Amino acid sequence: MSNISSWFYRLRSSSKHYYRYFYNHSFKTTKTHTNASPSSTANTFNSNRARFSSSVLPLALAFSAASASASASLPSFCDHHAPDSDFRGASFGGKGSTQYDVKGSHKEFPQELLNELKAICQDNISLDSDERYFHGKPQNSFHKAVNIPDVIVYPSMNENSKVVEVLIVDMFLRSEEEVSKIVKSCNNYKVPIVPYGGATSLEGHTLCSNGGVCIDMSLMKRVKALHVNDMDAVVEPGIGWMELNEYLEPYGLFFPLDPGPGASIGGMCATRCSGSLAVVLANGDIVKTASRARKSTAGYDLTRLMIGSEGTLGIITEVTLRLQKIPQHSVVAMCNFPSVKDAADVAIATMMSGIQVSRVELLDEVQVKAINIANGKNFPESPTLMFEFIGTEAHAREQTQIVRALVSEHHGSDFVFAEEPEAKKELWKVRKEALWACFALEPNLEAMIRDVCVPLSHLADLISRSKKELDASPLVCTVIAHAGDDNFHTIILFDPTQEEQRREAERLNQFMVHAALSLEGTCTGEHGVGSGKMKVLQKLL
Repeated sequence: MSNISSWFYRLRSSSKHYYRYFYNHSFKTTKTHTNASPSSTANTFNSNRARFSSSVLPLALAFSAASASASASLPSFCDHHAPDSDFRGASFGGKGSTQYDVKGSHKEFPQELLNELKAICQDNISLDSDERYFHGKPQNSFHKAVNIPDVIVYPSMNENSKVVEVLIVDMFLRSEEEVSKIVKSCNNYKVPIVPYGGATSLEGHTLCSNGGVCIDMSLMKRVKALHVNDMDAVVEPGIGWMELNEYLEPYGLFFPLDPGPGASIGGMCATRCSGSLAVVLANGDIVKTASRARKSTAGYDLTRLMIGSEGTLGIITEVTLRLQKIPQHSVVAMCNFPSVKDAADVAIATMMSGIQVSRVELLDEVQVKAINIANGKNFPESPTLMFEFIGTEAHAREQTQIVRALVSEHHGSDFVFAEEPEAKKELWKVRKEALWACFALEPNLEAMIRDVCVPLSHLADLISRSKKELDASPLVCTVIAHAGDDNFHTIILFDPTQEEQRREAERLNQFMVHAALSLEGTCTGEHGVGSGKMKVLQKLL
């Protein structure tokens, strides 16, 4: 891709929903809203909203024997290769391979199934090649597949249905029943299905390696019920965590999990970002995995089985989320260190001190340089820690000063903090956009984004060992760590069409993963398994 094309693709990827509506104007999306008051227990979500907060209770899933995909090698009725793909001699990988392209088999898509899907979804179905390619390539992942989906369906409320307040529950049920019908039809024809959310996953979770049906949940983004006194909410899977938090803010509530921008609740549950579920079985039955009660000893813990199943056991159609009160006050602090080891030691000391820190983020000097270039900032280009302290105003300030003393003891400098909302927002903004900032260093390259997690006492050791290896590499590599929960990331910029660079990126990845396993850690703390971590999952478990 040219430089301009590469940036356009990223822009289009981060604006997925807008691209879809403007590109294919024949789609007719639902625009039904209710006039429910803030205290109503059934609220329809306005898509302009944007912010959300907590841990999960119940979800709804659509099970299908076909979700693991059936295999055959017949041609598709439509071209299943990416329209501008150029594999340039690269070999294609699988479970035991280190190749970044995922190989899959493919069979002809049944016309009878297509007719059934059109009857179920009406206008919310697409065969457009560009749109299918877009759904076949996760927006922030270097992983690719030989095949792309044959068909994309968008389960939603039928726009011809007249919705009044007394029928609002029926409206929500229809979305779930539509998913059930789609899955049942695909199961009957043994056609693979892949659920699709915010497309922010990094390990190739949404690749349609065997073609089939991509079920895009982006139109199922309503808040079905908000129980302020119980501090929980029932939502559809397509709503984003940022959208939900903006919706909850007037009620003084938020959902505390904080993944990358654009992530949807369904995808967060599927990759175990943290819930409880309702399930649509392949035969059409709808089953809930738990109730709204916060504790239960009734039967198997099906909720935990579904959390982290990444679409292999079912499709999430409803989630009940546990919410928290928005803190009275917060302080955001930033400081610098001569080495990542010093920064990691302070993060560990802070956690072990008993201070109730909300977030601790570590950035190495390469990542800070990328942020400066991308954002026109002038932060000191040295290993950096970012903290967030929450509580009452007096308590948050007291915690800030205690950590300030710890920083001084570990060779830290330039300790600054912010309490004004705009200043805090600006500081966290540069951290949340760290990935995109990296492309300012090398706009034409792809990013291999890896994460591992180890027990807290081993974090500094892991970061130091990995940093030494990354600095010695000819590739541009940055380090980001969620030091507050022992999670460590690297962003490795490389050209996947160059065999030497691809091998070096994979070598660095393997070094970090095996180092984490040797320290009693895990091969992935956040990003999930997907296609990329399948090869190390067996060793881990």
